[in-house]
Amino acid sequence: MKGFVFHGPGQASWQDVPDPAVKEPTDAIVQVGAVTICGTDLHILKGDVPEVRPGTVLGHEAVGEIVEVGGDVRTVRPGDRVLVSCITSCGRCRFCRDGSYGQCRGGGGWILGHLVDGTQAEYVRVPHADLSVHPLSASVPGQDAVLLADIFPTSYEVGVLNGQVRPGDTVAIVGAGPIGLAAIATARLFAPERIISVDLAPARLAAAHRLGADAVADAHEDPGQLVADLTGGLGADVVIEAVGVPESFELCTRMVRPGGHVANVGVHGGPATLHLEELWIRNVTITTGLVDTYSTPTLLRMAAAGRLPTGQLVTHTFPLDHMEEAYEVFAGAADTGALKVVLGPVQHAEVAVPAA
Repeated sequence: MKGFVFHGPGQASWQDVPDPAVKEPTDAIVQVGAVTICGTDLHILKGDVPEVRPGTVLGHEAVGEIVEVGGDVRTVRPGDRVLVSCITSCGRCRFCRDGSYGQCRGGGGWILGHLVDGTQAEYVRVPHADLSVHPLSASVPGQDAVLLADIFPTSYEVGVLNGQVRPGDTVAIVGAGPIGLAAIATARLFAPERIISVDLAPARLAAAHRLGADAVADAHEDPGQLVADLTGGLGADVVIEAVGVPESFELCTRMVRPGGHVANVGVHGGPATLHLEELWIRNVTITTGLVDTYSTPTLLRMAAAGRLPTGQLVTHTFPLDHMEEAYEVFAGAADTGALKVVLGPVQHAEVAVPAA
């Protein structure tokens, strides 16, 4: 089969790789029908995630069809259409029993496209399939459903829920990329008074408006002052960091009110300064986190009911074998306007068979 293989910082290619096979009785093999690219994949290509070894197939999000299962798999069978979660769960370790699947110590957590071959391929092996894939309703198109593998549960759990968004809050979200936009959509479920989106790109701020942001701010133009003006000088109740650079994290800590919450979602490749000399007296709660995906079944039901604007985030679609082009478009979002790119199956030409 073909897969998108990481060869080291700045190097990756769509190439022949061995077909995956069932290794453990809890495995499933999924034929990939739709896959997307995550900002974390870009961090890997930059060398920010050194645990990813050269030779690894990237990707941790997919929709597809089960083609083979191990002998211990009970919840899915060949022919089932499923969502492949970005998080794998053994279901038995201390963290999984607490619902903290992202911290799984039984061979799970974030392993696809990280510690084992991932989903940006024609087929993928999914360990611990019973708890790591979700049967998918036919009413949810693949290009919409694939956004529920990572960005929507990540934004919802690590941003909105960890930040404890409540009715009447002022919520500031720094970063209007896919994660920030999904945070806008899921924060709205809690009826905040206002949502303020901060970004550098006018196209992304326009997308934030479309998805429900009440105000937007150019990151170059003192967004902290806008937040102060809108809150009578108090600051935001909840600030969600959805970029992953030191400047954005420090901006979040300046915009939060005393007693407020800063929920860091962005993937940081370097250190950021924590200004405790200013924060120690302000009763601020700062949370970090890797998504656990415990909310995925709920989000899937909401998507099936038309309550999540997943499709609005998809700006570009490609055949699966245009992976390198899709990466260029996604990485160059400032110029291409890309939010989420989704790749579908390779279209093979039909060959007419002469009659005997």
